Amino acid sequence: MVKFIKRDKNDIFGMPILKIIFKNKIFIRSIQITTLCIFIYAIYFGFINPTKENNIFTTALFWGLFWPFFMVTTLSTFGRIFCGVCPHGFIGKYITKIGLKKKIPSRLANPFIGLLLLLSAWWFVYYMFPQFYKTPYATAILFFVMTIVASIFYYLYDEMSYCKYICPIGTITKVFSKVSFTKLETYKKECQSCKTFDCAKACTYNLKPFTFEKKNSMEDCTLCMDCAHSCESVAFKFKKPSSSLFSKFKVNKSEVWALILITGAISITMSFHHSLGRSAIVEEFFWVKTARYFESFINFGSLDTIGLFAFIYAIFISIFLSVVGIFIASKIMKVDFTNTFYNLGYSFAPIFIIGGLSHICEFFFYHYASDIVNGFNQAFNLGFQNIKPLASRKDEWVHIFKFFTHIAYIWAFIIMINRFKLIDSKKYLKILAFPFASALIIFFMSLNFYKIYIFDTYGKINTHSHINHKK
Repeated sequence: MVKFIKRDKNDIFGMPILKIIFKNKIFIRSIQITTLCIFIYAIYFGFINPTKENNIFTTALFWGLFWPFFMVTTLSTFGRIFCGVCPHGFIGKYITKIGLKKKIPSRLANPFIGLLLLLSAWWFVYYMFPQFYKTPYATAILFFVMTIVASIFYYLYDEMSYCKYICPIGTITKVFSKVSFTKLETYKKECQSCKTFDCAKACTYNLKPFTFEKKNSMEDCTLCMDCAHSCESVAFKFKKPSSSLFSKFKVNKSEVWALILITGAISITMSFHHSLGRSAIVEEFFWVKTARYFESFINFGSLDTIGLFAFIYAIFISIFLSVVGIFIASKIMKVDFTNTFYNLGYSFAPIFIIGGLSHICEFFFYHYASDIVNGFNQAFNLGFQNIKPLASRKDEWVHIFKFFTHIAYIWAFIIMINRFKLIDSKKYLKILAFPFASALIIFFMSLNFYKIYIFDTYGKINTHSHINHKK
């Protein structure tokens, strides 16, 4: 164990204020314990106050503060720090210590499980029944059940298997954190003489921080900082944004599919349903026409058919453009499709995690900030007067955050260019293949310009199409 080290200038652990936030064990534990207590109380509050009329705290905490605001903003900047304070991961470490420590069966050791749970149990339900998870009671039930399932997995299996394979956001936080501008690694010189491997012993995930730099990957690291508390040679450094995506590393199939499916489920579906759904010609879009066609002879009741078909079409478009586009590109470059697909697929990472900042920032002013403050005021009887939203949709200045969508596709193109450099093919073939491999990025870019054209030409309405435009 290294006791003292002279840190590099870009090492966050050497910066006075940031060192307290990211390395001080007492501070980190206090944040983890506080988050856990609030998490448990929010679930309890949701059970005893199940309706929206007397409980905005539960939904504001989970669907405002935790997701998407804190998670999206931190993943795109400092990386996976949400996982480091996640209540499930925090209690999981202690449950694992007293648990059975079995090796998780191979059929369950599959990160696609968590990804499919996210798509089916959350996004599929969300678009069909948009109000379902927005009730405090449903939110409390969801996170209570997740906590029970997580606790069982922590007790049965070792190496935090729930976080790696079953957690619905495990894979997406892992891959989207690659866009950030930080990395955990160690100082080589000090590690060369190490014989105790304290950093590896401290890791509940059975990771070896001293291998991260060589692998150009932090693997399943959640930035809990337990390794940093055990040895001073562990460093948390500022790097160039997305720097790991510019070089080779061992690709993970589930990560690439997470990028493609989340791009469809969030970035494209939201543009179809929640953005273009406010246009004055909403009834002319193909997903709306499909919904109306089925509504003409089937009674769907409270089902939001427009949201459902927007979701289905968006997923199909995302898969089609990425797979077919890269397939054509691989044929042009005369290289293997599978390797090309999983190497170039990482270029799609900025589309959601950076593009999503536009939505997050706007909604922070529309209602996240007021809901969160008023929710805590309500839940803890703080006694101050409720605050109003910081802005409304009529405030044009809020739209300044749209620039994040443009940064998203520009940054995706930059990553694609650098990922192309890793492919062994002739330069002119790469140039010909580039637009095909970038088909999903081009579609996202075009969709944003199309929205501008539609709103400027035809105008907006004040509600989504599924609310009061149903025939």
